[in-house]
Amino acid sequence: QVQLVESGGGSVQAGGSLRLSCAVSGYGYSNDCMGWFRQAPGKEREGVAVIDPDGRTIYADSVKARFTISQDNAKRTLYLQMTSLKPEDTSMYYCAGRGSRVCPALDPKWYYYWGQGTQVTVSS
Repeated sequence: QVQLVESGGGSVQAGGSLRLSCAVSGYGYSNDCMGWFRQAPGKEREGVAVIDPDGRTIYADSVKARFTISQDNAKRTLYLQMTSLKPEDTSMYYCAGRGSRVCPALDPKWYYYWGQGTQVTVSS
């Protein structure tokens, strides 16, 4: 059974940092394109960052130079280090797996496996 379990969300003040983790089990994670997505109330889900099995990354313009996606294949865990957080980063954050080695950019419709999400709230 495929499981993606996010953790690390919370409430921080603007300018603060958080690190999200996503523990993956049940499929060939190390050969998959993985990503982080977010969805705020009343808005569509949007891509934040993705990483392919060779470590190539794609970031949304809104998070470049502030967020870093990484993975630890031995621990089967995906990470998102978030710094210089802004109130507009407030969202539910989800990790997702593509089911393929190739990352087709940040459109969530291309990702097949999803976690339940972890809430990030940034206050001004």
